[in-house]
Amino acid sequence: MAKNSTNYIDTFIEVAEDCPVTVAEIPPAKEPRTAAQIEYEMLINNPYKYTSDDVLYESNGRRRGIVREDFFAKPQPCFRASALGKKYGWGIHSDKYGKIGIYGLESEEYKRLASDKGIKHLKAMSSSKK
Repeated sequence: MAKNSTNYIDTFIEVAEDCPVTVAEIPPAKEPRTAAQIEYEMLINNPYKYTSDDVLYESNGRRRGIVREDFFAKPQPCFRASALGKKYGWGIHSDKYGKIGIYGLESEEYKRLASDKGIKHLKAMSSSKK
């Protein structure tokens, strides 16, 4: 595991309380690709293949030309800060191996994970200041 790892184990990050959507949305396509686009593309067809560190490095480190060791030499924001949970309505689940999958707010799997008392629950960070 990286020095300043962002990985969680058996944890569900629910969408932010001030998330503007009630149905998950695909981050819009832009050039250059946004961090949210990269995260979504890596996770939507590859559930539980990558750790949070893998995805956050690809979406925030590699695209800026930073080598992985240098990227994790400093603390990095975890998936609670991702636009997927803050803006686009995706919950992020980390399994017992630290591998992650995403689930739309409206999905049955999201609802099941949100009510699972056997895992840790966190909320995505709020976008607005209180």
